[in-house]
Amino acid sequence: MKKILALMMAVLFMANVAYGADDCKNRGTLDERFCDENMDLVADTPKDQKKWKDPKTLVFTYTPVEDPAVYKDAFADFQKYLSKATGKKVVYYTVQANAAEVEAMRSGRLHIAGFSTGPTGFAVNLAGYVPIAVKGTEDSFQGYNLLLVTRKDSDIKKIEDIKGKRIAHTSASSNSGNLAPRAIFPQYGIVPDKDYTVVYSGKHDQSILGVAHGDYDAAPVAGDVFKRMAKAGRINVDDFRIIFTSEKFPTSSFGYAHDLKPELAKKIVDAFYSYRFTPVMQETFGGADRFVPVTYQKDWKVIRDIASSTGTSYNQAGLKKMAAKDAAKAAKKKAKKAEKAKKQ
Repeated sequence: MKKILALMMAVLFMANVAYGADDCKNRGTLDERFCDENMDLVADTPKDQKKWKDPKTLVFTYTPVEDPAVYKDAFADFQKYLSKATGKKVVYYTVQANAAEVEAMRSGRLHIAGFSTGPTGFAVNLAGYVPIAVKGTEDSFQGYNLLLVTRKDSDIKKIEDIKGKRIAHTSASSNSGNLAPRAIFPQYGIVPDKDYTVVYSGKHDQSILGVAHGDYDAAPVAGDVFKRMAKAGRINVDDFRIIFTSEKFPTSSFGYAHDLKPELAKKIVDAFYSYRFTPVMQETFGGADRFVPVTYQKDWKVIRDIASSTGTSYNQAGLKKMAAKDAAKAAKKKAKKAEKAKKQ
């Protein structure tokens, strides 16, 4: 009887422990380790203060790039500013791939980071990342829009008019040139491949020039490419009609790990918002001069919609797919460099 009673007590104890560990009222799409009771789509600060982290040294990184030294140098002044604001040493940690950056925060080795637009969703769901800012200016955050352009003399006046037309998408993997229109246009009753013929041009500039020359009836393209071509004199803006402009797609996000001590997290947030870029940073980041406040819930909605429409899930399986793509791209680049070296 005593053994049975002891067993029952043990079961009750384990049940209480499990409940205490999983008393989350809402988790949404977040990993089971996180909770989102305020419904803002990012992980809440842990309720248990014992889980709050207050490291002596803060580890910071920016999205992996071909030449990491460029960005490490560019962020040097900001790291000093962040160190002074938090009273802690701040070190730069170079990552080689997007998946590795997500894993670094998930494992607790990374405290503050800049993630690329797409990987931001994986970092939020799998690593407890809290995006708070993007690069920008006093007027707006840095980003780009999807534009649907046609010739000025075209009979296409609104998005619905592209039905039955020949429309240039750029390439299968392009965000604004293919994935975004496939996610956004159906919201206006227009389904690519069904309501109009999709023709892949290869590049944004080729889509734009193709429209200008009459090869295509219209084309969804990146707004920043369109502007650059106009500025360079390659096209005349007056020759085009823009019949649709999407919400702005944010560029890389910046934020912190959800389990940092609240007082420390606030100092980090305040540092981001009060810092002004050095001339070197402004040159490196296309004229941006500050970190502009954003929220994952509002400003990443268009990115989440695109991910959903293309079957991308911000889970471990999705992260593995992203890692495989990154590895394939890296291998391709390496092979091209090797081939180039042989010819020299």
